[in-house]
Amino acid sequence: MTSRPFVLATLEGYGVEGGYDRPGEPATCFSPTIALGRHPGPGEADGLWRNYERVLDVAATIGVDGVRIGLEWARIEPHQDEVDARALARYGEILRYGASLGLRVTGCVFGAAWPAWLGLEAWLLPWVAPRAVSHARRLVEAVGGDLDGLMLFADSDALVRGGYLEGSAPPWRHRARADAQSASEQIRAVSDELQRDAVVGPLVVARTSTFDVDEVTLDEARREDVDEVYLRALVKGKGPTAAPNGLVVRHDGQWGLAPSQVVRDVLG
Repeated sequence: MTSRPFVLATLEGYGVEGGYDRPGEPATCFSPTIALGRHPGPGEADGLWRNYERVLDVAATIGVDGVRIGLEWARIEPHQDEVDARALARYGEILRYGASLGLRVTGCVFGAAWPAWLGLEAWLLPWVAPRAVSHARRLVEAVGGDLDGLMLFADSDALVRGGYLEGSAPPWRHRARADAQSASEQIRAVSDELQRDAVVGPLVVARTSTFDVDEVTLDEARREDVDEVYLRALVKGKGPTAAPNGLVVRHDGQWGLAPSQVVRDVLG
C-alpha cells in the first residue's frame, strides 16, 4: 500500500484506437448491433493505434501519475486461436513509451468489448472462462515486463448490469436477473483464479476506484483509501463505450489539454 493512491487516466482501447467492427477489422461483441445500425461504432475513433505516443506526451504534463491502457482482446486474438503477434508487439511499444515518460502504466485485460467469436453471451458460457484465463496469462507473458500493474476487469459490475439488467450493452438483455447472477459468478471465478495465478497474480492491482473525470478532483482522488484511482478518461473516445468527457483533445492535428471548466476543475 502506498502512502497515497496513484491517480491514472484511462485509455479504453476500443473507443480510442480506431479500426474495429468494420469489414476486415477485428470484430467485437458490438459488431452485430453496429451492423444493424442501432448505434454507431468507433470507426477511426481518435486513431490512437498509430498515435498513442502523442497522447501519452500530453498525459505526462497534466498532473496524473500515469495511465491505464485497455489491452484489447479482440485486437490481440481477432479470430479464435489466431494471435496477432504484431498487435502484442505494438502494445509493448506503447507501454514502454509511457514508462519512458515517467508515467505509471497499468494495463486492463477485459473491457466493455470482447472478441465477436466468443459470442454475445460470453460471460455465461462455461468454455469462455478457461479461454479468458489463458488469454490473460498469454498477455502477461508477452507484455507483463512493461507493466507496473494490471487490472483484470475495467468494470465487472457495469458489464453485468448493462448486459443483463438494463439492456444497454451486449448481450442487450433486460431484467435477466438469474443470468446476471451467473455472469457475475463466472467473472468472479475468472478474477479469483487469475489473482492466484503465479504469472498474472503478482501484477494485479486489487484495491481500485474509478470516477468519470467530472466526479472528482486530483486532490480528492489522492485521498481515496485504495492503491490506484482511475479517471475516465484521458481521451473521450467514440462509439458505444465513449466516456462522458476527456482530459485531452485533438485540435488541428495537435493534442492538448481540453479547454473546458470540467478539466480545469479536475486538475486544479
